[in-house]
Amino acid sequence: MTGSLKCYLWPLLLQLLFSCDSFEPDKTPTEVEGSVTPAASMNTARSGQTATVLPSGQVLIAGGMNGNGNYFDTTEIYDPSSNRFVEGSKMSERRIGHTATRLPSGKVLIAGGFNGDYLQSAEVYDPSTGRFSPTGRLTVPRSEHLAVLLNDGRVLLVGGVGGGYSFLASCEVFDPATGRFSPTGSMTMPREGHTATLLKNGKVLITGGHQGRREAMTVYSSAELYDPSIGRFTTGGEMTVVRHKHAAALLPDGNVLIVGGSDNRDFQGQYASAEIYDADKSTFKAIANMTSARYKLTGAVAVLKDGRVLIGGGASRVEIYDPAKNSFTAISGELDAARFFSSATLLADGRVLIAGGYDNHGASSVKAWLCDSRKS
Repeated sequence: MTGSLKCYLWPLLLQLLFSCDSFEPDKTPTEVEGSVTPAASMNTARSGQTATVLPSGQVLIAGGMNGNGNYFDTTEIYDPSSNRFVEGSKMSERRIGHTATRLPSGKVLIAGGFNGDYLQSAEVYDPSTGRFSPTGRLTVPRSEHLAVLLNDGRVLLVGGVGGGYSFLASCEVFDPATGRFSPTGSMTMPREGHTATLLKNGKVLITGGHQGRREAMTVYSSAELYDPSIGRFTTGGEMTVVRHKHAAALLPDGNVLIVGGSDNRDFQGQYASAEIYDADKSTFKAIANMTSARYKLTGAVAVLKDGRVLIGGGASRVEIYDPAKNSFTAISGELDAARFFSSATLLADGRVLIAGGYDNHGASSVKAWLCDSRKS
């Protein structure tokens, strides 16, 4: 068992003693206009899958897991127009903890991951043929890293976990023109459970994360900035608290919203707190709390077309952050349970697809939901 996506046993023991409901606020959150309704179910119960919007508006769901050791090479395609998931081509390897990045060409880069071994392989999905083909290998095996599409069309891979259960400070860049990965500057410290956000100036903000496990775990409040023009990282300030397994989203004004996560108590230390990174000052400032405490939601946040941010993972309620009001409010309706390592994907029509994730008992789900908070 390796990585935060795979370590179920310890959290499940804790969950026999502590109910996730204890992290939900006692009061009923104020609701905003909008709805959460069931969508069609996936063909496979998954958590930790990637979800990528294709040029057609369909969504590629790739990999994931359903319990330790049960990792998937399967994919499926969600069609919003028919509200259906159909089986897609298989990847070359089973993958959990991988990344999926839509390239400027419309193809999708799938990189790294874990399937019992840490993976160095990568492949590219071509939506015109519906098939995967191999591309260059990563410079090192890595899983639970993050990937960011840079302004020049290259893809930055950041940190994660590698061979020998090592935590990685190393980073690398994929060039679609050559199909090759090459090393770039390393972070100031190894990170897993971190975030990576492309800023309007082209730099990449890295926040939080951890290294080590259980009693040896160190969770960070630190941030750093990657400058693609020189291939180096510099310090980027300190968050108001230590955070890992949180989420981040770029706001219309160029600042970054940071939400949820937890401290080194992990399941017992979940946050409802949020903060804003000021890109001009490289400083963080606490803001109002979310309506629910939540963690393990890195891929379950979506920036809406009007600049508001939908937070869909780590709790049974879905909520919206409104930058104009600097506040969080819940959408009417809810998921069937708190969902961890689910995915939230903005569709072309402005709705958000939430898919999969595992519940408080570690069971992955085939279920999906459509969140509609569009303003009339």
